[in-house]
Amino acid sequence: MSYSHDSDDEYEKLIRRMNPPRVVIDNEACKNATVIRVDSANKHGILLEVVQVLTDLNLIVTKAYISSDGCWFMDVFNVTDEDGNKITDEGILDYIRKCLGPEACFASSMRSVGVKQSMDHTAIELTGSDRPGLLSEVSAVLTHLKCNVVSAEVWTHNTRAAALMQVTDEETGGAISDPERLSVIKELLCNVLKGSNKSGLAKTEVSQDVTHTERRLHQMMFADRDYERTGTDDDSLDEKQRPNVNVVNCYDKDYSVVTITSKDRPKLLFDTVCTLTDMQYVVFHANIDAEGPEAYQVFF
Repeated sequence: MSYSHDSDDEYEKLIRRMNPPRVVIDNEACKNATVIRVDSANKHGILLEVVQVLTDLNLIVTKAYISSDGCWFMDVFNVTDEDGNKITDEGILDYIRKCLGPEACFASSMRSVGVKQSMDHTAIELTGSDRPGLLSEVSAVLTHLKCNVVSAEVWTHNTRAAALMQVTDEETGGAISDPERLSVIKELLCNVLKGSNKSGLAKTEVSQDVTHTERRLHQMMFADRDYERTGTDDDSLDEKQRPNVNVVNCYDKDYSVVTITSKDRPKLLFDTVCTLTDMQYVVFHANIDAEGPEAYQVFF
C-alpha cells in the first residue's frame, strides 16, 4: 500500500509539472465580487481541495461554475469577504495563489485532505450517541487522566455525536505517546460514550495526525450513518425551511443531476461538496448561485 501511495504521488507530481495549475484573480470582471479562476489537471478530490482553501479563509462563494469533465479542471468562483466586500488584501490574494497555484502541494487523493504529523498534541476522535451532559463527562474523564484540552469541536445530528479534540499531557505540555496510557484513554472515553446503553455504538480513536477539523468531522459523521433518521427526530421544522433536494438520473448522458435549493449560510458549498465526496461521487459540472438569501446548487 505504501508503494502504491508513493507511486500515485510521483505520478501526480509529474502531471503537475507537465500541466501546472493556473490561478487568475480578477477584481474588475464583476462589480460586487472578486472572481477567482482555477485551471489545472483533473484528479479526484480536487474540487474539495479548492473549496476547502476558500472556506478556511472565511470567503463567501456567491456564484460558481465548475467543470472537470475529462482530464482538465476549470472552475470560476465569485467570492466576497464576510461583509460582502471584494477581496483586496494582498496577503490573502497571495495566499490563494500559493495554495491553488503551481507551488501548491496537495495531499494524494487516496489520503485525507490536509493531514500532517504533529508532536505538539494528540488528536482524539469520538463518535457515539448524543445525550445531555456528554461533553461535560468527556471533559471530566480527560481532566482525571491529566490531559489538557487544547481545542475541541463537537457536532450533533439525529441523536448522534462526533467530536474532534486536541489534547496534551498536563505535565509535559506535549503529545501523549505512551501506548498504555493511550489505551486507557480510549477505553474510558468509549465507556462514557456508551453511557447506560452498553450495547450502543461508540468509537474512540487517538493519533498524532493533524487533520482538517471540519473535513474530518464530515467523514466521522458519515461513517457513523448520522443521515439515518430515527423515531425521535424532531419533525416540527417548517417544511418551507427544509432544503429541497432533487435527484434525476440522465441515462443518455450518464449523469445524475442533483439540485439543491436551501437557505444560504456560510460553508454551505463546502458541506455539500464534502458530502458528495464522502459518498464517492464525482462532480463533473456544477452551477452555484447564492447571491440572495437562498442558495441554488446544481451538480452533475
